[in-house]
Amino acid sequence: MPQKLFQYIMISIGCLSAACSINLFFVPHHLLSNGISGLAIIFYYLFGWPIGIQMFIMNLPLFYLAYRLIGKAYVVSTIYGAVILSIAIDATRFLSQFTTIDDPIISAITGGIMGGIGAGLMFRANGSAGGLDIIASIIKKYYSFNVGLVSFAANCLIMIIAAFFFGLKLAVLTLIAMFIGAQITDKVVEGFNNKKSIHIISYNSEKIVESIIREVGRGATILRGVGAYTRQDKQVVFVVVNLTQITQIKQLVHDADPDAFMIVTDATEVLGKGFTMPLSKKG
Repeated sequence: MPQKLFQYIMISIGCLSAACSINLFFVPHHLLSNGISGLAIIFYYLFGWPIGIQMFIMNLPLFYLAYRLIGKAYVVSTIYGAVILSIAIDATRFLSQFTTIDDPIISAITGGIMGGIGAGLMFRANGSAGGLDIIASIIKKYYSFNVGLVSFAANCLIMIIAAFFFGLKLAVLTLIAMFIGAQITDKVVEGFNNKKSIHIISYNSEKIVESIIREVGRGATILRGVGAYTRQDKQVVFVVVNLTQITQIKQLVHDADPDAFMIVTDATEVLGKGFTMPLSKKG
């Protein structure tokens, strides 16, 4: 499948998931979403205006700004995502007639999860649905502000408006949904194949490497280092393993050198030999 076609399919699936989260879980309980969709939902509650059409109209001046200030390539994929999301939201509007979950808290959590998956799929495909993403990208390019900070500030403003019109409870539940959605989005973008990276500092690194290759079946890299205090040459063994292999690695290192210094950290996404492709003899 051509990469461009796959990208648009992923963006479309992400838009559908985000649209369903709004109509299935947010609207029935008078909750909000983040970004421009949250603003459109506020107007929907107040005046009954279709959410998708509002979002498309709100995005039009942003498309122009993005074209002038960021570039054509960015605008094309963003327009596609924004149009599909707008259509999907209005096309699935009938879902808001069904109260799938009675509890608003559980509905906020479920909606946050589904919306986070949708946003994550779009971002993973290098796509966007416009809105705050465009504003944040422009501000970052010209003013070097943090994108997350800009989005957070805009969403806080939307929450203040929501609290004024609909009460503090709705704003708090929406914040819960937004927080969960952000966490899920990060997980989808980064990948769920979390691994552990290990740095081992030892004077017996050769034996440690041999044990890891023989017993664990993992490749390793030896880095050259110098002790800051002793100024002696040291070797640092770097290896990435599955979570289930941590205990075995610890035991092997202890057996080879009880005085070895070990650092274990999370490796959010691992690509390459032995993880996303078979380990060759050269690995």
